[in-house]
Amino acid sequence: MLYRSIVKMRIRQSFDHVNNRRWDELMTSISPTVHHRFGGVHAIGGERHDREALRRWFERLARVLPSLHLKINDIWVQGWPWHTMVFVRWDGTATLLNGDGYSQHAVHVITLRWGKITALDVFEDSQAVDRALAAQAAAGLDEAVAEPILS
Repeated sequence: MLYRSIVKMRIRQSFDHVNNRRWDELMTSISPTVHHRFGGVHAIGGERHDREALRRWFERLARVLPSLHLKINDIWVQGWPWHTMVFVRWDGTATLLNGDGYSQHAVHVITLRWGKITALDVFEDSQAVDRALAAQAAAGLDEAVAEPILS
């Protein structure tokens, strides 16, 4: 179906924007009243309910894991333009400041309404995230232990 192909292309584009730190382009796909949830009680955990807080969150993500690269494995699209559910299975890798590797296998559940992301739930190994942030903090990156960005 053409609609699902377009959605998959736009989701791939969004992941590409994250990998290349193109926040302005990424934010064009986000609804002003988005609900973003990332598990864990740490610098990138918590919930955000607006596009500006989500942008600050992505900017922080890039600072605390500067070499993070996301690779999409699968995308499933269900629904129509007025309510679309997208499931993305992906792997993330990074090199931490101490030289150790970081890897993550995760799923995004994304809700779209008329082409805009209105909800983004991230299901990751929160212990792996916590360990990576602790290693970054131990290497001198104070923001890795900052209070979460919430809204």
